Amino acid sequence: MEKWFVATKRADFDSWSQKFHIQPVTARIIRNRDVITQEDVQKYLYGGLQDLYDPFLLLNMDKAVHIVRHKIQEQKVIRIIGDYDVDGICAAHILTQGLRTMGAKVDTAIPHRIRDGYGLNEQLIMDAYKAGVDTIITCDNGIAAVPQIAYAKELGMTVVVTDHHEVPFAEESGTRQEILPPADAVIDPKQKNCSYPFKGICGAMVAYKFICALYGVSAVQTEVMRQVQDQLLQFAAVATVCDVMELLDENRIVVKEGLKRLRSAPVLGIRALIEVNGVVPAALSAYHLGFIIGPCLNATGRLDTALRALELLAATESREAFAIAGELKELNDSRKLMTLQGVEQAKEYVLSHGLEQEKILVIFLPECHESLAGIVAGRIRENYGKPTFVLTRGEEGVKGSGRSIESYHMYEEMSACKEFFTKFGGHKMAAGLSMAEQDIPAFSRKINEICTLTEEDFIPKVHIDVPLPIALADKKMAREMEMLEPFGVANPKPLFAEKNIHFHSAVRLGKSGNFTKFIISTEGADHREAVYFGDLTRLVEVVDEKYGLGSVERLFRETCDYVVSVTYQLGINSYRGKEEVQIVLQNFC
Repeated sequence: MEKWFVATKRADFDSWSQKFHIQPVTARIIRNRDVITQEDVQKYLYGGLQDLYDPFLLLNMDKAVHIVRHKIQEQKVIRIIGDYDVDGICAAHILTQGLRTMGAKVDTAIPHRIRDGYGLNEQLIMDAYKAGVDTIITCDNGIAAVPQIAYAKELGMTVVVTDHHEVPFAEESGTRQEILPPADAVIDPKQKNCSYPFKGICGAMVAYKFICALYGVSAVQTEVMRQVQDQLLQFAAVATVCDVMELLDENRIVVKEGLKRLRSAPVLGIRALIEVNGVVPAALSAYHLGFIIGPCLNATGRLDTALRALELLAATESREAFAIAGELKELNDSRKLMTLQGVEQAKEYVLSHGLEQEKILVIFLPECHESLAGIVAGRIRENYGKPTFVLTRGEEGVKGSGRSIESYHMYEEMSACKEFFTKFGGHKMAAGLSMAEQDIPAFSRKINEICTLTEEDFIPKVHIDVPLPIALADKKMAREMEMLEPFGVANPKPLFAEKNIHFHSAVRLGKSGNFTKFIISTEGADHREAVYFGDLTRLVEVVDEKYGLGSVERLFRETCDYVVSVTYQLGINSYRGKEEVQIVLQNFC
């Protein structure tokens, strides 16, 4: 069962339609993305690099630029310390390549996911010290590394933090006091006193802003620097999508501009990944970045070392780039298989331990690779529609990840169970934790006992942009939907709805039969095709309830007339040089 909601945000849609030469329906969709003023609409539709914010609006940017400029001039050794996910890898490459172009003596270190864990640790700092490093620049980490950075300062090193994560705080007399690391400069848009207009940028974007600021104050702006800055934008775009940032405001511009460059002149490492995965460069979208390119870059950090992905991004010879890209694809294929196995084991665990009625699922899979716990938790959350924790044996005790639903603040609920954790962190929708194996049953009991979720909270919600008759879904409308790309978090692909659609017949297509083509019609309109990707469980529920068991199967054998309400998305299908509007069905009731 689902609950359908129609967005009701208001604006002068006719005025927007006339001013921006779009249909009122398109104007409504844009308003549904929390775009309010006409200036915002202009930026949403036509914003370019000239609309990006001044990097010096980031608190301490001037201080950090001053420090690093002098370190470059003095030829001090600089080490970039990133992270093992796509954002951390891209951020590290942006800083390394950006500084190297200015003549800096710079190298890179990436923590090992299992051996080092997330972010800075004392071993990484000691390694840098022994290597004669003068200055550490963090990216996509560092804001919470207070003792580690204090240690680096004791050793006499300069430290610049570039990060985008929430700043740790302590409650004092009912007010929050930020706990900042003792670095020489801290750049993080989440700092309380930072006036940067858009806080939702990723670590690679902060790194990109730093390089833009550094280049901007350079006495000589060479053509090479301009080319490098343009190339580095591609990595900021990849990271923004893969770190699941909201595709609004500045992020939307960076991803849109980055995709233009990735389609026409991708940097070698990304081009190799695009080609080994069989993606057509001209058709590259945010979807491909998030679900094909990103997972390949992530796979090295999950199953091997993220340094291999960093080598790919820095590759300058095709032979090397394509060899590494092939390795990354193979690793990702292995990760997919391991994930499928983990998901099946998790489903078996739920059934064998009688957890179907639990509101919060706590699943212990001792043999699951700890880097896959979050992915498996996400799949189980989707399958059961419940907050899910997947725990596995780590090198020290149990490690795990949680994935939540909209109505459940995972981090706050975990805070009420913190006596079970040796370490935990997260936010509303996701969390990570470490604990002793013997405490798993007690944790599972308590997290369920304190849960206040109701049956209503577990009902999936479908948010419809505009009720629109399918008869009006023409090529012009579909083309206007392309103006709203790139799609992603906070800017989803528009969802339409129409009641009482007549379903007449169906045919299964695709290698695994997970693609269905229907012949449908509405009152007074011609028959037309519509497609659906995935299994037909929900359609079976709806149709069989109305017309009797086995009714959907009749659609595949004979002509029928089943009336069903649907939601759908619009697309353009190109085949043998012919383009036609494609109705992609999403929900049924």
